[in-house]
Amino acid sequence: MEYYVYVYIDPRNYEEFYFGKGKGSRKDAHLTATSDSEKATRIAAIHGAGLKPIIRVIARDLSEAEALLIEKTLLWKLGRQLTNVSSGHYAEKFRPHDKMHLELSGFDFKSGVYYFNVGEGPHRKWADNKNFGFISAGQGKQWGSAISGFREGDIVAAYLKGRGFVGIGRIEARAKPIRDVKINNKPLIKHDLVCRQMTDNIDSDEKCEYVALVDWIKSVDAEKAKWKPNSGIYTTTHVRASLDGQPETKKFLEAEFSVNFAALAK
Repeated sequence: MEYYVYVYIDPRNYEEFYFGKGKGSRKDAHLTATSDSEKATRIAAIHGAGLKPIIRVIARDLSEAEALLIEKTLLWKLGRQLTNVSSGHYAEKFRPHDKMHLELSGFDFKSGVYYFNVGEGPHRKWADNKNFGFISAGQGKQWGSAISGFREGDIVAAYLKGRGFVGIGRIEARAKPIRDVKINNKPLIKHDLVCRQMTDNIDSDEKCEYVALVDWIKSVDAEKAKWKPNSGIYTTTHVRASLDGQPETKKFLEAEFSVNFAALAK
């Protein structure tokens, strides 16, 4: 499931002029084409105008058969003005139609950029997260399912309620029940944790704490959390949320933690 489908767009008039499928860096291969094809001629003309084609991945995480089917469907559509919205079996794999003007994590970037609610309380403490390199959520199916949505390489901005943002990190291992998690070849539950109740419901897949390992790129203690009152910075009670639609929040975090999300997510 590593194929994707992409489109080339002419920045002079925003016309789509080429659809293709591939994996890895295939979407960029046409930029240096020297054939006399209509595609290469148009790319050369765009370069001649001092511009670059806009390249956007529009469907991802596909098998080759799925990519072929989607590519053929898009080729049928090429040159036609449509207003319909993708739906059905493949809907979650498609780029939203109103996001063509943005570079989206998970589509144009390899990894997603997400808000993560630390949810400090009886079953988890930020000090443990920071010191041992992990995040956790659980004690209920909905919270365990939320943290399980992270993939290796995703970028997380950790938020501590009542304090602010306390860390920017990269997911190193997807979430799994705490009983199965090891850090430095030692079970997490055997480490000297500040929080003593992380093992509650440890034998229940539905109610146990789920733990994802994180490489903290930048992190601070709770007392030094990054926040700006009355600024409209994004927060939510959800465990996990995309920051794609939160440019001001991302800008704030980049400045406060001296990071570049685009570079981190490539």
